[in-house]
Amino acid sequence: MKRFFVKLNQIATISAGHPYRGKIPEIDSGSMAVVQMRDASPEGGVDWSACLRSEPTSKKEPDWLQTGDILVAARGSTNYAVLVDTGLASLPAVAAPHFYVVRLHSEALSPEFLAWQLNQSPCQRYFELHAEGSAAKSIRRQVLAETPIGIPSLARQAAIMKLAHSMREERSLMQQLQRNGEQMMQAIAASLLEQSDQPAK
Repeated sequence: MKRFFVKLNQIATISAGHPYRGKIPEIDSGSMAVVQMRDASPEGGVDWSACLRSEPTSKKEPDWLQTGDILVAARGSTNYAVLVDTGLASLPAVAAPHFYVVRLHSEALSPEFLAWQLNQSPCQRYFELHAEGSAAKSIRRQVLAETPIGIPSLARQAAIMKLAHSMREERSLMQQLQRNGEQMMQAIAASLLEQSDQPAK
C-alpha cells in the first residue's frame, strides 16, 4: 500500500496566537473572547463560556478564529491539539499567545482528522524530541511546521474518525460507571455510621 506523507506547512498555514505581552487584560465589556490553555482540551474542544473577554492589542484587525482551525499548545507537558468550532461562541475570538493556530488550505485532510493525528503518539513523540527547555518545555513554530503528517484517503479518514468517536463514547461510559460505583461505595460507607436500632453485641 502506497502511503503519502507531507510536512504540516505544505497543507496548512501556522500562525502565533494574539500578541498579548504579559497578563491578558480581562475586560468585562470586551468585544472579543480569548481562548487560553485552560479553556480548551482535545476531548471537549473549546469551552466558550469560560473564555475571558478582552480587547485587541492594536488597531489592526485580529486574526479571528474560524471553525476548522486547530489550536496547538506551544508549551507545556503535552503539545495537544484542539479543533475549533465557533458555532457556540458568542463573540469573535482569538487564541492566546501560548497557542499556535493551524489553518488547513488543503482539501486532502479534514480538520478533525488532522487534529486527531496531531494528538496521537507519533506526532507527540516528534514534539517531545524537538521540545526546548527543561521545566517549561516548548516547541518552536518551525518544529510544528515540519511535523510529518500522513494523508490517507478521505474515506479512510472518515472510518478512523468513526472509530475514534466510538472509543471516546466507550471511555465516557466507563468513566460514568466508575463514578456511579464510587458514589455507591460512599453511600454504603456512610450508612455504616448511621444510628442503628440493633445494639452492638
